[in-house]
Amino acid sequence: MKVVCVVPSAGKGRRLHVKEAKPFVMLGGHPLLSYTLKALEASAPIDEIIIAVSRDKLKACEKLVKKYGFRKVRAVISGGKRRFDSVRNALRKAGDADFVLIHDGVRPFIDQGLIKKLLRAAERFGAAISAIPSRQTLKFINGDFFVAKTPKRKFLWEAQTPQVFRKELIVKAYKKAKDRNATDDSSLVEKLAHRVKVIKGSYRNIKITTHEDLELARILLRNKKICE
Repeated sequence: MKVVCVVPSAGKGRRLHVKEAKPFVMLGGHPLLSYTLKALEASAPIDEIIIAVSRDKLKACEKLVKKYGFRKVRAVISGGKRRFDSVRNALRKAGDADFVLIHDGVRPFIDQGLIKKLLRAAERFGAAISAIPSRQTLKFINGDFFVAKTPKRKFLWEAQTPQVFRKELIVKAYKKAKDRNATDDSSLVEKLAHRVKVIKGSYRNIKITTHEDLELARILLRNKKICE
């Protein structure tokens, strides 16, 4: 079973309000992306890693890979304006993979056990994602910003990455996709009427999007070092 990991990392970091591209923002003295790649590199089931970055960051990413000695990185490619474009470009480089694991470059706190659980589930069901139960009460609203409905919270889960798919399934999903602005790979597979298994993830597995997320990441990193 060959597993290729796709890491979309072309984000600009506008909501972080920083000049540097989001994956290259410093966290604890190292680029944010380096923590994600270190965790993926350490995952035994992952055979190869493909990173998609913005065109102007290709050389910077190649230098990062060389500096930290990430041997599983097979390719650093140009992403696109949308996450959809980055993942699609990377899928074209997936070669003879049996499974594709997709993980956001700005989710550095990955659990190794979760990766293994997701791969086992994907092997059985073809598609599996990590997600966490919603801790908030959510509302459906109408066009006039009045509450239309309050869904039961126990049925609402927040999707995360990693997400794992049989290669032929995720490639088909991207080829047939009509929504090029999709930010969730699973949603494209769901459009094929294929069931997607949900594995409970972790509330620590944050995606760093805002300044508040970055501050939380610094706290999580400090706590991790203390535990080690």
